[in-house]
Amino acid sequence: MNIYVGNISRDVTESDLKEAFAPFGTVQSAAIIKDKFSGESRGFGFVEMPNKEEAEKAIAGINGKDLKGRNLTANEAKPRTDSKPRTGGFGGGRGGYGGGSRF
Repeated sequence: MNIYVGNISRDVTESDLKEAFAPFGTVQSAAIIKDKFSGESRGFGFVEMPNKEEAEKAIAGINGKDLKGRNLTANEAKPRTDSKPRTGGFGGGRGGYGGGSRF
């Protein structure tokens, strides 16, 4: 189960996150999402736990708990949905550049 973890302090590392979830069961991975330009934490991340029961216990046990000065929020991660359809190329899917009709 993929778990969303929010309100993460900038001081928290992926190892810290993994250690916080480990008492509840097997932690497959822990990732903190970082800004692609500055490299700083964006304040949220994801923890993957293969056992659903352990993951549910971890969510209940971690949600609202303090980790390095911030109360974490934890819940089951929802599948990613893009709010805007991604269009590629020049012209944004409207038939190229130039626009308009000549007739």
